[in-house]
Amino acid sequence: MQIGDKLRKAREEHQLTQSQMSEQLMVSRQTISNWETGKSLPDILSVLRISEVYQISLDELLKGDKAMLENMEKEAEQRKAEKTVLTVAWISILVGILVLILGHALEGYPVVDFLSGATPWGLLGVTFLLWILSLNRQSKQNKE
Repeated sequence: MQIGDKLRKAREEHQLTQSQMSEQLMVSRQTISNWETGKSLPDILSVLRISEVYQISLDELLKGDKAMLENMEKEAEQRKAEKTVLTVAWISILVGILVLILGHALEGYPVVDFLSGATPWGLLGVTFLLWILSLNRQSKQNKE
């Protein structure tokens, strides 16, 4: 049985409407409908909440649904990639600040002058990247 069928069946057994369930999970009613019809899959936090509301073990809820397990693996990989990008961004910012400080202390050296002039642009690029990641994450959360 697919997770959508399990979700619908569990909701009906608990005599809840899609609207009532959406309020408990803090998602839209349309999201509940999409999960139950298989148009989309719940994220891991929603799966945990569903498990608590319906008092179903995660094993029982997820077992046998390859699409859901693949979706969870994909989400985990995406979070790992985002974490890596954020780590690189913070390191870049720290290195940039260090270069700016050294640039003022070691004025007159061509390489240092170049780095000190280029650093603000690099920091602007890193800031832009972080902003894009933030917007991407917000749009994904709004879709759910």
